[in-house]
Order: sequence, then C-alpha cells, then structure tokens
Amino acid sequence: MLPDDGADTRYELVNGELIPMSLGSGQHGAVTEFLNICFRGEILRLKLDWTSKQMVIGVRSPRAGKWDTSRIPDVVVIPLSQWRELRNREAVIELNESPPLLVVEVVGESTKTVDYRAKRVEYNVLNIPEYWIVDLVFTLIEELYELVEFFGSDACGGKLRIQSQTFPELELTVEQVLTADD
Repeated sequence: MLPDDGADTRYELVNGELIPMSLGSGQHGAVTEFLNICFRGEILRLKLDWTSKQMVIGVRSPRAGKWDTSRIPDVVVIPLSQWRELRNREAVIELNESPPLLVVEVVGESTKTVDYRAKRVEYNVLNIPEYWIVDLVFTLIEELYELVEFFGSDACGGKLRIQSQTFPELELTVEQVLTADD
C-alpha cells in the first residue's frame, strides 16, 4: 500500500524502499509530453504495432544484486500486445518479460545522478535497446550503451537531427526537444 501524503505523489521502489519522485519543472513536463506525442505520431505514420506511454509503466530493475527496484521512466515505447497485458495487472515490466523498445528520462536537477548513473546501469542490464536522457541518447551496442551526444546544430550551423535506432525516420532536432512547450 502506498503512503497517502495528501498529494498526487508518485513513488519509485528503490532497494525495497518507496522514494518520492520529483514532479520536475514545467519544462520537464513539456519535453516529456512533446516526445510522447512525437513517438505516437511516428508509430501511427509507420503503422507499427507499438504504443508510447508517459509515466504509467514501471520497469523492474536490479540494484545491489536484488530485484526490488521499480523505475517509472518519463516515456516508454513498447509493443501494443505488451501494453494490453499490463493494463490488466500492475503496470510493471518484470525481468522475465521483454524489455521496452525505448525508454526516455528527462533530467531535472534532483534526478541528474540517478538518471545518468543508476538508471543507465539498470536499463543496460535489462537490455533495453535504446535509452534517451534528454539531451543524451544511449544506444545498446555489444551489451553496453554507447554515448551519442546531440547538440543544437552541426559545424555548418544546420540543425542536427536526432538519430534513433527505434525510430530511424524520426524528423526531430535537439532544439525542438529542448524548446518544447505545451
């Protein structure tokens, strides 16, 4: 049973302990919503049997050799069949289940260390094929995430398109993501 603190507080389970999640800034929410909308649009355009969900799916993660940690990423892309199964039970993807296709964490000051270090390691162990940290994108290559940095423009001043292995045709720039507004 989750504690009732009188607010709509979300919690992550870390080492068996409930840890309140930061709400993040308005910009955090705008970036999260923007990416979710972009992914859903690409899924529809390509007629993929996938879905993109915003902060409603947990991912069971390893910490200190235990599996008593559940993270709630900002955005998760999974097959529709997997989402249908999660709708009828606690929406947590377990170790013995297929990992999400793509996980996105939007970094806030209070989550920087967890997003860059702990979650990166946990998601790597789960073999999640692609993990984005806004504005960094990690791709699983030979069982390790390779850091791919995208900045606002290329050497010629042109806008740099984000390259995603999950959505290779996605027309999205770092500038669009970082300046997202509802």
